[in-house]
Amino acid sequence: MKLKILFIISIILVNVSFSQEKGIVNTSESNHVKFKSINIGDCQWTEGFWADKFKIAQESMVPYMEQVLTGDVGHALNNFKIAAGLKEGKHKGMHWHDGDFYKWIEAATYVYAINKDEELLKRLEAYIQIIAKAQQPNGFLQTQISIRGIEPFSNRRYHEMYNSGHLYIAACIYYRVTGRKSFLDIAIKHANNLYETFEPQPEHLKRFGFNQVQIMGLVELYRTTKDKRYLELAEIFVNMRGQSKVVPDETVRHRMIGDMVQERTPLREETEAVGHAVLGLYMWAGAADIYAETGEKPLIDALDRIWNNIVDKKMYITGACGQVHDGASSNRDFVHEAFTLDYQMHNADSYNETCANLCNAMFNYRLLGVHGESKYADVIETVMFNSGLSGIDLKGVNYFYTNPLRRSLGHDMGITDYPNRVPYIPCFCCPPNLVRTISKLSGWAYSLTDNGVVVNLYGGNKLDTKMLDGSRLKLHQQTQYPWKGSVKITIDQAKKKAFDVLLRIPEWAKGTSILINGEHADIVIKAGTFAVIHRIWKKGDVITINMPMEAKLYEGHPQIEEVRNQVAIKRGPVVYCAESPDLPENTKITDVYLPLESKLNVTHKPDFLGGVTTINAEVKLKKDKSQAMYRELNNTNWETKTIQLVPYFAWSNRGLAEMSVWLPLIWQK
Repeated sequence: MKLKILFIISIILVNVSFSQEKGIVNTSESNHVKFKSINIGDCQWTEGFWADKFKIAQESMVPYMEQVLTGDVGHALNNFKIAAGLKEGKHKGMHWHDGDFYKWIEAATYVYAINKDEELLKRLEAYIQIIAKAQQPNGFLQTQISIRGIEPFSNRRYHEMYNSGHLYIAACIYYRVTGRKSFLDIAIKHANNLYETFEPQPEHLKRFGFNQVQIMGLVELYRTTKDKRYLELAEIFVNMRGQSKVVPDETVRHRMIGDMVQERTPLREETEAVGHAVLGLYMWAGAADIYAETGEKPLIDALDRIWNNIVDKKMYITGACGQVHDGASSNRDFVHEAFTLDYQMHNADSYNETCANLCNAMFNYRLLGVHGESKYADVIETVMFNSGLSGIDLKGVNYFYTNPLRRSLGHDMGITDYPNRVPYIPCFCCPPNLVRTISKLSGWAYSLTDNGVVVNLYGGNKLDTKMLDGSRLKLHQQTQYPWKGSVKITIDQAKKKAFDVLLRIPEWAKGTSILINGEHADIVIKAGTFAVIHRIWKKGDVITINMPMEAKLYEGHPQIEEVRNQVAIKRGPVVYCAESPDLPENTKITDVYLPLESKLNVTHKPDFLGGVTTINAEVKLKKDKSQAMYRELNNTNWETKTIQLVPYFAWSNRGLAEMSVWLPLIWQK
């Protein structure tokens, strides 16, 4: 009996010793997570699509953003200098500008984890020292509050919770990558002040949680420090939602109440996604982190209901979220940059803030860990190849805030964005969010199970990690995905005992085949699930995955009025669009119709738009230029042309342009 007990203890100690504690989301000791994170830097892109994007992030995105945020345009570092007494001046930028700077530090830290650029690390340390000097003795830290002499936590529009959360997350990542506590000490001091302020739950602060990044941040800080107060406080912020009267008060503007900020209904009772999309998705991602630690069933049940509502009734084909700029919830509350009614999916007026799309991926990454189901990784992939990446240009320096599915230059774009991407958006939350997501994406590519490794995302990369039992695993992936559907995974080092390799078969990849060392694998292969291969692996073993890459037409749910009798075109995970540079002169995007029988011909162009696969389609162009609101149908007024369709993420890289993802069908040949 004693030997048996000692054996069990030794197994537990081994698992603790070799658990991955340096993941983007550290789930090493989270008891209610099926897929554990790998350490930051264990996976590195080597070739193909995401290797190219990471290179742009390293060489362009992160350096350019540093120049903006530490200079007189972005002004973020200036705010910290003024608050620290190192510079004179006034606070500039939005209420959430501190958080945007923290997000950039997080992005730069991911880049450092790969390239080990010591000069970059020196600059980060210098910025952190300035931030430390800006922190007040009691731990409070927010530049606009200090500079303007505002009472802390007096009005939630100052976004103290948002800034706090990004501080905690960035500090945890910096500590995991560098081993340095300089930033973490700031975060701990700050979180202690937050705990002292909010743990008693004074009545006037019960509805204060606004743009609740602090929930994710507090859980991550708990995972880093093991201080249970931070997890307790994260739960308090969730519990306080829906506990206050839905009326304005001295801390809340009249338009920022009710469903708009997810406070009409307690989270555990919620049945749908409501309100401001970014606020909601940050909170739900944080609640998923809490579940990973507590296993509270009512909490995950609510998150599952919300996820189903988003994916089945409120998410665009590009993975985008937040249908409207201004609208109403199902409870008839005013909502802004928000989820609205089921199946209300505008095209030209779709809002789809880049932050919301990226938060959708964050939420799904956490549910992927909790449930271990491939559908969550499918959503991540959809976002990253489409509505996430569309927020930045191919050079990595110009940005969109919103991501409509149709752009017509004759249409009022007041609520949809600038005509072209721009180098600086005064509301600068989306650019650093996008850059940090691209920079960390390799950390999402794989997960670990009790006795296996999970392939979540495909792309040329190498993985050098330790499995949960401490054994070394090395493999590399070769592929030109998403342009080609063939993926080759080679085992470079593995333990001698059998273990699982889980391969994601995307929902669109029906007919996928898997070979092991050239022989068809005798396993279940079903689209929308993980294919599981259990065997003893040897150095040199090769897994080959062949996913059919056909260009396909997609239609919307019949209750989506905006896309009735229209289709979108996808090839693999990539959504395509028609763009005006590919149309005849003086042709508007609204003149383009797609014959039902149109053949879709695929061509890869390595020197076009950074190297993309395009689709040629025969279309019908309406020649009637009448501007009448209604006119008699003329069924002979058509011109037949073959046009090029480009990936949605790559549109607006060739000057001022119109664009449409959804094309109306024409039934004549």
